[in-house]
Amino acid sequence: MNIRRNPLSNILGLLIGILAIALCFSSCKKSDSELGKLAFKVSGNKIFKEINEETFAEKLRAMTESESKNFKNPKFLKAFYNKHNYASVILNKSLKDQQLDSVIAILSRADAHGLSPKLFQESEIKTLYEQLKAKDKVTNIDDAYVLLSKLELSLANAISNYSNAMQFGVLSPRKIYAQYYTKTARPDENSFIKALEVDDLRQFLDSVQPKNEQYIALQKALKNKRQATSVDGEEAERVLVVNLERLRWKNKPTEDKYVWVNIPNFSLDVMEKGKSTLNMKVCVGEGRNKDYKDKLIEYDESGVKKDRPFNRETPQLNSMIHSVQVNPVWNIPESIATNEISKYAAADPYYLANNNIDIYLNGKLIDDPETIDWSEPGAGKKYSFKQRPGADNSLGKIKFLFNNQSSVYLHDTPNQQAFKQQVRAVSHGCVRVEKPAALAQALFGSGATFEEIKKAMETGEPRAKDIALKNKIPVYLTYQTCWQDETGQLQYRKDVYGLDIVLYTHLMKLK
Repeated sequence: MNIRRNPLSNILGLLIGILAIALCFSSCKKSDSELGKLAFKVSGNKIFKEINEETFAEKLRAMTESESKNFKNPKFLKAFYNKHNYASVILNKSLKDQQLDSVIAILSRADAHGLSPKLFQESEIKTLYEQLKAKDKVTNIDDAYVLLSKLELSLANAISNYSNAMQFGVLSPRKIYAQYYTKTARPDENSFIKALEVDDLRQFLDSVQPKNEQYIALQKALKNKRQATSVDGEEAERVLVVNLERLRWKNKPTEDKYVWVNIPNFSLDVMEKGKSTLNMKVCVGEGRNKDYKDKLIEYDESGVKKDRPFNRETPQLNSMIHSVQVNPVWNIPESIATNEISKYAAADPYYLANNNIDIYLNGKLIDDPETIDWSEPGAGKKYSFKQRPGADNSLGKIKFLFNNQSSVYLHDTPNQQAFKQQVRAVSHGCVRVEKPAALAQALFGSGATFEEIKKAMETGEPRAKDIALKNKIPVYLTYQTCWQDETGQLQYRKDVYGLDIVLYTHLMKLK
C-alpha cells in the first residue's frame, strides 16, 4: 500500500533536523573554547572541556564588579575587560608555553627590588595555579568558572601592578612628602593596558627590570646585605630599599646639561652628558633629623601619619635657572624677620645699622628704626626688612634664580666657615654654594657675560637688572642617601631630614 506523505511535513521535518544539527554544532563549538583546551591540557581534568566562552564572560564580568575593591586600579581593569568583551585574555596567553610558571617566578623575586611578593598576589596566584594543575581539585563546572575567573583577574592585577612598580615606583612621592615639587610621571591607563596586551608576558616582565647602572648596583648590594645579621647590615638594607624605590620614580634628568644638588650629601654637581664637570660643597636647610636619632614622632608605632617637615628644610624640586642677581639685595623672609631679626634688633639697637638692614612700613623706608617698639606683638610681620648689598650680605655676591613655589634659590654666602663642617644643614632653606663664580662660569660660559658678572662681583657694585641666562639650565634639588660612585664603591649618607624614615614606613605599610 502506498502512503502519500504531506510535502509540508517533509519540509518541516527537514528544517527541524537541520536546526537540531546547527544547534548541536553551535553548542559544541562554544564549549570547545580555547580556555577550556588550555586548562584541560594543564590539568588533565575533563571538567574544563565544558567551559563555554559566553558563560565565562558572564562570570568574569560579575566577579570584576564584586571584587573591584581588591584591585589597585579597578577603573582601568574594568575598561580593559570591557574592551575585550570579558574574554580570558591573560590566561589564553599565560597558559601557553609555561608562561604562567615564568610569571609566578618573576613575581616571587620581587624582594630583589626591596618589595614584598605579597604586593603582587604571588602566593594567591600560585595557590590558584596549583588548584588548576591538580586533576581532582575541581569537580564541577561552576567551580571551574570561579577558579579561572579568579586566576584571570589576579594575574591581570598582579602583572599591571608589577609593571607599574618597576617603571614608576610603588608610591607617589607627592603623596608621601609635604615638600616635594619635582615633576614625576605616574602610571596611567595606557601604561596599565600596555602591560596586559603584550603577546609574551614573560618577555615583557623581564624587560621592565630597571637597566640603570645605579639600580643594578643597589640590587646587588641589597642581596649581599641580606646575608648579614648585624645591626649595620639591617640599617644598610633599609637605606638600599628606599633608594631603590627612589630610582624607580620617573623624575630623572633627561637633559644633557643640568645642575644636581643632593641634599643629604651637601653637594652640587654640574652634569654634562652624564659626567660631573664641576663639583662643590653646599649648605642646605636645617632638618628635623640632624642629630640622626632615626626616629620621627610622626612615624612611630601608631602608624603612618602626615609628613610634617621642619620649616627650614630645603624642598625637593626641579626648575630652570633663568638668571642671576649680582650683589643682590636680600628681601628677608617674614619668618626670619619675626623669629630672628626683630629679636636681635630688640636686644641690640645697633644691630640693624651694623648689618646694613633697612626697615620699611607699607613700602616706605623708616629713617630712624630706633623709634620702633620691638616688644610690640607681630613686629616682624608688620615691618619688612631688606639687607643692602655688601660684604656682610647673607646672599653674598651672587644669587641664582629659578621659579619655584618655595621661594628658594642658590646663592653665595659670606660665611665660608660653614663649608668646613661635615653636617651642612644650616641654612633657612636656600642652598649656599661653595664656588659661586665657578658655577656662574659653568652656566654662562667664559664669554663677555661671565666677565661682566665676574667684574661686578669683584667691585661689589649693585646692578639694577638681573642678568638673564641665554639658555636656561635645569636644576634638581634631590634627596639620595645611597649611590655607587665613579670608582664602583657604594656611598651612604645619613638621613638628615628623616625622609628615608618617611618613605620606608610607607613602603612597609603597603598591602
